[in-house]
Amino acid sequence: MNKPFGMVGMGLRREMLDEILATPPQQVDYYEVAPENWMTLGGKYAAQFSELTARHPFVCHGLSLSLGSPAPLDTEFVSDLKSFFSQHNIRCYSEHLSYCSGDGHMYDLMPIPFTEEAVMHTAARIREVQARLERRIAVENVSYYAAPGQQLSELDFTLAVLEEADCDLLLDVNNIYVNSINHGYDASAFLAAMPSERIAYGHIAGHYVEVEDLLVDTHGDAVCDPVWQLLQEAYRIHGVFPTLLERDFNIPPMPQLLDEVDQIHAVQRLDKSQRGIA
Repeated sequence: MNKPFGMVGMGLRREMLDEILATPPQQVDYYEVAPENWMTLGGKYAAQFSELTARHPFVCHGLSLSLGSPAPLDTEFVSDLKSFFSQHNIRCYSEHLSYCSGDGHMYDLMPIPFTEEAVMHTAARIREVQARLERRIAVENVSYYAAPGQQLSELDFTLAVLEEADCDLLLDVNNIYVNSINHGYDASAFLAAMPSERIAYGHIAGHYVEVEDLLVDTHGDAVCDPVWQLLQEAYRIHGVFPTLLERDFNIPPMPQLLDEVDQIHAVQRLDKSQRGIA
């Protein structure tokens, strides 16, 4: 069973280890890592990571489970994940609603075809992963740039997988905004249709503006005003849920990152104030 881990989180990168161990930022309630980047580490990094996971709540956001792949599920990898989660008391595990393997491994997240067949296939794989891990997992609504063989809308596909798999949702607010611009749909309507009871936690991040109607989900820029506004709307619709700041490259100095962490806190406080919650 997933355990509570706090309300505001931040993605952890190796270059942050020394600074966070020396002066842990008080406004960060939990950290997120990609397990693939930490499972095989030894030496100094492994010791530092173990020290941090002993002190702070951690969640994991996977990169290579490849939930939509036609290739067989990598059960050895799932077993390694289970051991890693137990060793480090990982509170929640999430993965992308996408795939990254076929005959070989592709180091990119590819869109699953939005079809009924893909719903059943992907949901069955999620159920198997949950059974092997002996815990619920969360799947993330992903950014995508093409939808080959599309029969369902992104919204209908996402809802169908969540229901058929009976799994949780990692609600990525930036991905909703990016897709709404790239594919011309109503971000507010998509957000409102998400099942509140399945939200395990949320992501917020920056993106790159290629042209006015093409946004690229880079996690390499500051969060923009429309995404902050959409986060506020998400809290109004679904209530305040744990939310994590993603920043994968162009990582600024820690004070600048923490300014955005503080802004998540501020949006959460504003929602609670508007609801009359202490």
